[in-house]
Amino acid sequence: MNDIRSGDAMLTDWREAAGRFERTVRGAVLGQDRAIRLLTIALFARGHVLLEGDVGVGKTTLLRAVARALGGAYERIEGTVDMMPSDLVYHIYLADDGRPRVEPGPVLRQSEDLSIFFFNEINRARPQVHSLLLRLMAERSLTAFNREYRFPNLQVFADRNRVEREETFELPAAARDRFMMEIGLDAPRDAEARRALVFDPRFHDTDALIAGIDSGVLDHAAMAGIGAAIQHGIQASPAIEAYVVGLWEALVRPDEAGIRLPGIDMSALIQGGASPRGVAFLVRAARVRAWLEGRDWLVPEDIRAIFPEVMAHRVFLEPIYEMRRSTIVPELCRAVFDTVPAP
Repeated sequence: MNDIRSGDAMLTDWREAAGRFERTVRGAVLGQDRAIRLLTIALFARGHVLLEGDVGVGKTTLLRAVARALGGAYERIEGTVDMMPSDLVYHIYLADDGRPRVEPGPVLRQSEDLSIFFFNEINRARPQVHSLLLRLMAERSLTAFNREYRFPNLQVFADRNRVEREETFELPAAARDRFMMEIGLDAPRDAEARRALVFDPRFHDTDALIAGIDSGVLDHAAMAGIGAAIQHGIQASPAIEAYVVGLWEALVRPDEAGIRLPGIDMSALIQGGASPRGVAFLVRAARVRAWLEGRDWLVPEDIRAIFPEVMAHRVFLEPIYEMRRSTIVPELCRAVFDTVPAP
C-alpha cells in the first residue's frame, strides 16, 4: 500500500472503492443494506464473520456475493456431522492406477493465496473441526505436510441457520469469540424487494447471479495494508475512550451499573464474556465505520452502530437465562446505551 499513495488521498480512493463494492453486492442481494455495510466494515477491519438466519433468507448468496466482489482465491466447504479436521487439510482418493493419492484439502488447495474461506452450515461440524478452524482464524496459519502454511489475506466467512438444532453442535465460546461479528439475517421487509426475489427469474439461479458480479472490485491483496492505515488514521478522543470503557463495564456488570430488566436477577445474569479482545474488535470496526462515513475521528454513533453485532455474541448468560438469549441480550444492549451517557 505504501507504494501506491499515502495519506488522505489514498484513503479517499479506497473509500470510493468501498462504495463501488457495496453497490455491486447490493445489485445481486436485495434488501440487505445493513448486512452488506457490516460485512464491508468487517472486511476492512480484517475480521471474520458468522452469519445467522432462517432457512432460505440468502445467507449463502450474500457471503458468496461478497467473496466474488472482493476477489482472490476462494474455497468453500459444507459442514456435516461426519466431518473430521483432516477434511479441511487433505483428502485421499484412489487414482486410475488403483493406488491411493493424497491431495491438499480446501484450506491448502490454493495455499497462501487463499482470500476467503467459506464454511457453510458451520454448526453441523464437530467440535474437533471447530478447534482446527480456531487456529486458522486466530493465527492465519496451519501446519501440514511437514511445513507451516500462512494465509496473510485470509478471512473466514461462516453461516448457520437458527431453526434446525438436530445433528448440530454449538460453537464453543473460544471459536465464537474469534468472529469479529455475528450478523443476523432476515428476509427483506420491503415489498418491492420481496416481489423481485419471488418473481424475477434472475434471482432464481444463484450460480448465474454470482457469476454476473464483477470480480475483484477491491484489491484483496492490499486489504491488510489499507486496514492498518484506517486504524492509524481514525482518532479517538479521551471522551470516546471513556465512553467505550463505560459501555464495556456496564455490559459485563449490569447490576453494578444500575441496569434493571423485568423478571431478571441482574446479579445472576452474566456468566462471563466481553473480553478485551472483543472490545478491541469493537473499536476496530467503529474506526472503519467512521472512515466509511468520511470522518477521521470517532463519534458515539460509530460505536453504537456496530455494538450488537460485535459484542452480543461475546456475552455469556447463566444457563437459566440462556434459552431466552435472543430477547435478553438485545434488551441488555439497549439498556447499556440508555445507562451510559454519550459524550
